[in-house]
Amino acid sequence: MKKLIKTFLENEVILYLIAGVAATLVYIITRTSLFYIWPNILMVTLIANTVAILFAFWTNDRYVFKQEKNGWQGRLVKFIGARISTLVLDMALAYFLVEKFPHIIGQFVQQDIQKVNAIATALSQVLVIVLNYVLSKLFIFKNTK
Repeated sequence: MKKLIKTFLENEVILYLIAGVAATLVYIITRTSLFYIWPNILMVTLIANTVAILFAFWTNDRYVFKQEKNGWQGRLVKFIGARISTLVLDMALAYFLVEKFPHIIGQFVQQDIQKVNAIATALSQVLVIVLNYVLSKLFIFKNTK
């Protein structure tokens, strides 16, 4: 059983999914909490993404792709560049699904803007996680220990 758990936790895709879920939780908690306090969807999305990007870099660099300590600054720059592209996607989805056309999702949740935001957040995060793995694997984390 220990060997199975160890094999499971050494699998890069599994580790990426665990780190991704953790980063997504950081993002969702940050975004939904800030939205209750400050209902400016674009600024809240930007702040939540910034927090999640820094958290995700740390977990991916250290635990998922097991990078050497040297060169982390270059990886961080590439990582931020890749995440900016998915940030643009996330912000576009937030704008269109929550700000511009909330009725698309709202028709299913009695037009409750908090629920619209939560559903839009979940949808965008599925797309973001997949794109981030592909970008990380192909362009950023090549320098393993």
